[in-house]
Amino acid sequence: MKVAVVGATGMVGNVMLQVLKEQNFPITTLIPVASEKSVGKKMEFGGLEFEVVGLQTAVEMRPDIAIFSAGGETSLIWAPKFAEVGTVVIDNSSAWRMDPTKKLIVPEINGHLITKEDKIIANPNCSTIQLVMVLAPLHKRFGIKRVIVSTYQSITGTGVKAVEQMENERAGISGEMAYKYPIDKNCIPQCDSFEENGYTKEEMKLTNETKKILDPAILVTATAVRVPVVGGHSEAVNIEFEKDFNLDEVRKILHETAGMTLQDNQDTYTYPMPKYAQGKDDVFVGRIRRDESQANSLNLWIVADNLRKGAATNAVQIAKIVEGLLQ
Repeated sequence: MKVAVVGATGMVGNVMLQVLKEQNFPITTLIPVASEKSVGKKMEFGGLEFEVVGLQTAVEMRPDIAIFSAGGETSLIWAPKFAEVGTVVIDNSSAWRMDPTKKLIVPEINGHLITKEDKIIANPNCSTIQLVMVLAPLHKRFGIKRVIVSTYQSITGTGVKAVEQMENERAGISGEMAYKYPIDKNCIPQCDSFEENGYTKEEMKLTNETKKILDPAILVTATAVRVPVVGGHSEAVNIEFEKDFNLDEVRKILHETAGMTLQDNQDTYTYPMPKYAQGKDDVFVGRIRRDESQANSLNLWIVADNLRKGAATNAVQIAKIVEGLLQ
């Protein structure tokens, strides 16, 4: 396979290359793509050296698959250009997610929907992926009416500048600010920009993408918060079901779900934490308990590495499905 990684020099792009290597994806030619300032640089992959190229050059090389992690504006302009030459684009930005003509894919949930005809496939938002991974098997069994989610999101979701800001603050160094406020020893209740309804784009992504992937009838409301953490995103989730449930059955369902690790034992203080999710591909779930204030309702806690299952790993899983279809 000839594979282009657009945004190869960025934080997610680097993890994308790492995951491709770990999963032994059958790459014969890697095409690392980045902005003009990085063109000509060399990147090592699988013991070989590849030169970073620009977008137009990459299109002319006609890759089989192009995995995009370079922002929505780049994707809107360039994904169709790759698609026109027969490349299958897997896009990690928000550009195509809510386009009714494009599929929004979490392989464990709806990977079977991908066909040979799909030329642009959307990778969901990082916080959405870990949420729907838990919701999907529970919705199938009990029917979800409403979801209330509060996120505690890693600064890595913002990118390298945010990591540098926190490191500078911890070292007492003045530097470039990725946020309007200090992030160290702080929580910022704003992820992405505000929309007219008072919610942020991140909160509306959680709402709209969950409905598109699972069921438009599910009611979703979200509050997204940035926290001074590197390892991954955490979510406190309240779920109201159509049917009543048994906690042991809930735990059994989640334990048996592919891509999920159940960490739920209060006697041994076992529960998910971003520090221990970092670098792992699974979604971790715990603190499972009945909401005693509302009928048929459940509280739980979800953690995942937002750069891996929340971005790179999910994209590579999609690429594996595409690779199978192209054979």
